[in-house]
Amino acid sequence: MGSMKQLVVLLSAMLLSGAVTLASAAELIARIHFVGTEKISADKNSPAFTNLFGSAEAQALKTQTLDKLSRAPYLWLKEKIAAGAGDGTAQLRPLLDDLLKVEWFLDARTAADGSPEFALAIRLDNNRAELWQNNLAAVLESWTKISAQNIAGGWQLTKHHPPDSIRFTRTGEWVVFSCEHADFALGNGVVAKIPPSAAKNYWLSLDADWPQLVKIFPALKPVDLPETKLQVIGRDGNLHLDGKIVSPQPFAMTLDQWRMPTNLIHQPFISLTAARGIAPWLQKQSWAQPFLISPVPNQIFCWALEGTPFQTFVAVPVPDANTALVQLHDKLAAPPAADLQNQFFMPVTAVMTNHEISWTGIPFATPSVRAVRETSGDYLVGGLFPNSPGSTPLPPEWFTRLAPANLVYYHWELTDPRLKMLLQPAQLALMMTKHKQLDGEAIATKWLNHVGPTLGNTITEITQTAPNELTFTRVAPGGLTAVELFALASWLEAANFPGCDLCLPPPPQKRFQRPPVKVLSTPATPAPK
Repeated sequence: MGSMKQLVVLLSAMLLSGAVTLASAAELIARIHFVGTEKISADKNSPAFTNLFGSAEAQALKTQTLDKLSRAPYLWLKEKIAAGAGDGTAQLRPLLDDLLKVEWFLDARTAADGSPEFALAIRLDNNRAELWQNNLAAVLESWTKISAQNIAGGWQLTKHHPPDSIRFTRTGEWVVFSCEHADFALGNGVVAKIPPSAAKNYWLSLDADWPQLVKIFPALKPVDLPETKLQVIGRDGNLHLDGKIVSPQPFAMTLDQWRMPTNLIHQPFISLTAARGIAPWLQKQSWAQPFLISPVPNQIFCWALEGTPFQTFVAVPVPDANTALVQLHDKLAAPPAADLQNQFFMPVTAVMTNHEISWTGIPFATPSVRAVRETSGDYLVGGLFPNSPGSTPLPPEWFTRLAPANLVYYHWELTDPRLKMLLQPAQLALMMTKHKQLDGEAIATKWLNHVGPTLGNTITEITQTAPNELTFTRVAPGGLTAVELFALASWLEAANFPGCDLCLPPPPQKRFQRPPVKVLSTPATPAPK
């Protein structure tokens, strides 16, 4: 692929990476509309947004993240761009500030030849528009050694083939930057697609097609989502996320009656998750396939108790717990599951007793999976620490929340205490799997510590609203769960961000040195007399 085609892919990556994205047409890669932090801050419903992003810690994290992003295009393309070209960070860095502050609209899709095209419309005043025009022209000319040709209100950079065309133009208060075919149909029509101000009942709207994205970013393949749509806005002191996941075919899920292990889950807990219809999804996951028992579990329950960091538990209903435990033990002992031993920082040994599989060799925790029989049925129950006794049952409203016949997923948590309790087990998991732990002095950690006390109830619901459609809602002061916030902080602190390589380098090999050879002197033989 030529350098210009690589540049088109790269520029698409710059604008798409890190987004939770969605799709509306078969050829669409992503459509993203952001109203800008200046408008959000002026909104009467902005306190939740301000709590997250208005502090000194948030500003430091923003600066660090944008600094990394400004160098990412050069690092991705440095073997494809012209020799001796600069990294472009001085020109690209101020443009990223605008992408946070002001309103913009991105339309990206796949061309007939399979290459990605995109058009970005951004609302800029004259001074910032001139800065964008000059900085982008300077970077692209440096990287391609092709001069930008002046056109009315902007410039155009074109190679010999139509898909390799880049143009910068102005349309009223909007400037349009596009990489596409020579007719520039996408760029010419992008401003007309922007909803009018009266219709913007959101701060961020995302619409993308994951299969199309995977073609550009293969690292996204494990996400395994079809078409997804999402809108975000602040209301009543919370961030509200609403969206849909739409599959080309009906979801092959069965929503069995809930079988919650009510005798195991007790108060006080700080998070509780229930999901059903998961068997088809589990069967497609490469990480789960080596461990799947028969029948494949179709429901899962997770909960975390207050007070002890390692008291997080998982339960799955099974027809016969003892049989399921034997199956799981056999799976753990057989390749390729047994090969996972090489992924741990230190040797870990699984030991099976009559009703339990436990692992030794993990510091601070005693992981186990137990066969449990309750009045509601049999379960496999896993945890990092013994379940403390409790007699306070689940509140009645819990069963009301699980009552809808089309409910697929429900999650509730107190995010601040959950985030605090999560830190130790998450850091231990990173260490044991040879991944970099989140540094306590890292900028992202300081941001988490600052926003944590502002985070209260987070509630997420997913319902099946059509055979091929899932609808999700979330109400949360921070927009994300504790697990998601920790994962976000770890990602932002990755050395190769916006990549996510957290693997520790292998330990240096100790070179074998042969011990010095000692030459032993032998007594002189007396001369014969």
